[in-house]
Amino acid sequence: MTAEPMTRDVMTVFKEFSFEAAHLLPNVPPGHKCRRLHGHSFRSEVHVRGPVEAGSGWVIDFADIAQAFAPLHEQLDHHYLNEIEGLENPTSENLARWMWQRLEPRLAGLCRIVVRETCTSGCVYEGEG
Repeated sequence: MTAEPMTRDVMTVFKEFSFEAAHLLPNVPPGHKCRRLHGHSFRSEVHVRGPVEAGSGWVIDFADIAQAFAPLHEQLDHHYLNEIEGLENPTSENLARWMWQRLEPRLAGLCRIVVRETCTSGCVYEGEG
């Protein structure tokens, strides 16, 4: 049984995650600094959009977002991203899409993935389209 929405208001909530990983970008020109093996302290955000439920007062339990992300964190944290299936060219854009494809079946209302590879550079992915 689905809880009744508290209001017709729709909100977006997010949970942030971090992981350490190494990669190189095989498709950049020779001599480009990102073609060499290097690492990042990645930060990502998982955003979920939906109505606020009357009983809980929230869109989704943050613990549910964390549980959905846990298998991805296990695959990514302290790993070489190029060796992960689907991340042979692990740009921020491809990493965001990879995360989306794995989270969408687990998180109703998934609306945005943010991947930051540095404190000033990152990517926002809002699904296919």
